[in-house]
Amino acid sequence: MTSPRTISFEIFRYDPQDPNDKPKMVTYEITEAPGMTVFIALNLLREQQDPSLQFDFVCRAGICGSCAMVINGKPTLACRTLTANFPDGKIKLMPLPGFELIGDLSVNTGKFMRELAERLQLWLQPDANDIDIHRLESPMDPAEAAKLYELERCVECGVCVSACATKQMKDSFVGAVGMMKIARFEMDSRDTRSAEDFYHVIGNQDGVFGCMTLLGCQDACPKDLPHMQQIAYLRRKMAQTIVSC
Repeated sequence: MTSPRTISFEIFRYDPQDPNDKPKMVTYEITEAPGMTVFIALNLLREQQDPSLQFDFVCRAGICGSCAMVINGKPTLACRTLTANFPDGKIKLMPLPGFELIGDLSVNTGKFMRELAERLQLWLQPDANDIDIHRLESPMDPAEAAKLYELERCVECGVCVSACATKQMKDSFVGAVGMMKIARFEMDSRDTRSAEDFYHVIGNQDGVFGCMTLLGCQDACPKDLPHMQQIAYLRRKMAQTIVSC
């Protein structure tokens, strides 16, 4: 029987609220257990070695997106990353770039997503003159519902933002998550906005025409969402809008 191995974690540590603190990398060691994930290891490190270690989690099942971080250079979810995936037993953890740092591995993705929603008006906008609270909601075509559900699977983890080269170079770029959500409402028959309305929001270098198509968002997305398919879809829509104007 093979004895458990010792794995090494090199973790970024920095508290921006402490004026005397400076960014640094701190190394921890822990005994690996069968089926251990990076998330489980972090909890053990915080419980057994360093209670000041900061990182985020909620669901532990790849649904909330809270535990996103950069693991050995790749943005992904800690709860879905097995320590067994790293044969040399050396794991380097960094916070997601592109977001406000709260401390150590914790970043404020919520603030980014809220500001993005306000900027792009990411909510359903039905006909204001056709509202009757006593009327039964019209059934949605199953095919349309399936398309919307596919795009609603986004857990707003921020991985696609950190994996996007354009976003890292241009802070005003809306990123794949913004365009995914715009596509969701553009496809919704209940939304009264036209292609021209969406063009004024994303039909520029900060939107669909700023994407360099490097596929970082699609390659890194932990939910395997069709980012490039939706970006291409919106590009066609926006190009058609330009031609028709």
